[in-house]
Amino acid sequence: MLAGSLSAIFGAGVSVALAVLSAHAADDIETKAQACAACHGENGVPTDPKTIPIIWGQQQSYLVKQLHDYRSGDRDDPIMSPIAKQLAQEDLRKIAAYFAAKSWPAQTAAAATASPPAGIAQCQPCHQPNFAGGPPAPRLAGLSYEYLLASMRSFAADVRTNNEDMPKFMRALADSEIEAMAHYLSAL
Repeated sequence: MLAGSLSAIFGAGVSVALAVLSAHAADDIETKAQACAACHGENGVPTDPKTIPIIWGQQQSYLVKQLHDYRSGDRDDPIMSPIAKQLAQEDLRKIAAYFAAKSWPAQTAAAATASPPAGIAQCQPCHQPNFAGGPPAPRLAGLSYEYLLASMRSFAADVRTNNEDMPKFMRALADSEIEAMAHYLSAL
């Protein structure tokens, strides 16, 4: 009987210790993710939506890739690159999961145009028909016009090269088509 009680107490102690460690690990990721709020916003709305993307509710696989690319130097940004390089490799996926689990922030955007702009159909296989994203592509719907336009132009000019397909797609479009797509997507 004593051996059974000791086993039960030991089992309960291990369970409590694992729960505390798990909670501490979650708190640790939440603490690390809080640093992101300085730019990406406390409530999911970036401090400057024209230059900073929404990451709350974004596709996890996309967030992991971007963090990895900033960390490895495949994508460069004066703010994000040093931050990503300070993160442990195993934390990239955890931080991405943390933000992917958040709800996309509600926005009051203008209604989307009645008909999608020319050329946007080529975006749907990866970004999905409603542009909410899906592995491996990010959500585009609801990002700011300025951010979308800058990103698309960066791909077209081969400034942003951490995706093999996007530069080809964007170079094939006229600037007016890129602008129309950015307007359409930002209003979704």
